[in-house]
Amino acid sequence: MQVNRPIVLAALVLAMAAAHAGERQTTFTGPGGKTATRTVQRSDGQVTDTTTGPNGKSRVREVSRSASQTTATITHVNGSTSSRVTDRSASGSTTTLTGPRGRTGTVTTTH
Repeated sequence: MQVNRPIVLAALVLAMAAAHAGERQTTFTGPGGKTATRTVQRSDGQVTDTTTGPNGKSRVREVSRSASQTTATITHVNGSTSSRVTDRSASGSTTTLTGPRGRTGTVTTTH
């Protein structure tokens, strides 16, 4: 039996991509039977991670990745946000952090 290697390789790559995409949910039970739920959704460079505590309040982390940039934003249970933006190039990267009160900090790395 002769196997067409490029087709087999393409099928394996597609299967691996499908395994990483989708949604996963985990429920944690703590003292007193209180539960928290974490849901993670992944697709094409995007990740959304939502954690809902026993009080019903949620924290959401959203990450978007491309070859040249990664952006991550966290929406805290009180509605405030924090973010991190990293821009990449052949010469290095620059990351800017913004806290929930709007203060920023920047880190630059050169190669």
